[in-house]
Amino acid sequence: MNKTLLTIALLSTISTISTAAVANQAGDILIRGGATMVSPDSGKSTVLLSGEDSGLALSVGDNTQLGLNFVYFFDSNWAVELLAATPFDHEIKLHSGNEATLLADTKQLPPTLSALYYFNTATNLRPYVGVGINYTVFFDNSFTGMYSDAGFSDLELDNSFGYAIQIGADYEINTNWSVNVSARYIDISTDASFAVGGDNIGSASVEVNPMVYSVMLGYKF
Repeated sequence: MNKTLLTIALLSTISTISTAAVANQAGDILIRGGATMVSPDSGKSTVLLSGEDSGLALSVGDNTQLGLNFVYFFDSNWAVELLAATPFDHEIKLHSGNEATLLADTKQLPPTLSALYYFNTATNLRPYVGVGINYTVFFDNSFTGMYSDAGFSDLELDNSFGYAIQIGADYEINTNWSVNVSARYIDISTDASFAVGGDNIGSASVEVNPMVYSVMLGYKF
């Protein structure tokens, strides 16, 4: 009897949750916040010194920050989304053979504007796909103590403009609240330059090209 009552209670709860969701409508605004991780391409970029291959390479590390999404719905299927975040702080490592040392740090902001298409608008689980454009701004670029002391200076990373593609899903807890998961690829590449001993001789074309993963809580107005 207790198991039967528990089963009925669970089914009633699920039924309540299932019928609470309302299809997205034109003019709806969804704001999400949560953890966003930027995981750059694991490949390495060749370092040039005076235009010649130095035998050294660069790689960029992962970082997780507070991510924010602002979504505006044109109807139950189509929406536009802006991805924002607190600044990502990445370690840049220098590779020589099998050895790697911390070379520098950089911060970046990757605002991304995407068009989204939602499927299954009659269910609580709302998967979607998206495509958009990204503009990444690099700032606070600095060499670590060891390399700074060795005469490395004036690290510059060019800003980047590229495309973004994504998949994701909202699970609507009720009319207003939802949980979101998403994964996106962002085309980010930058030309790096730096000085050694006061001479501007160092350069590298860095293919960052990260996967960006998010888990967020959303509220729809």
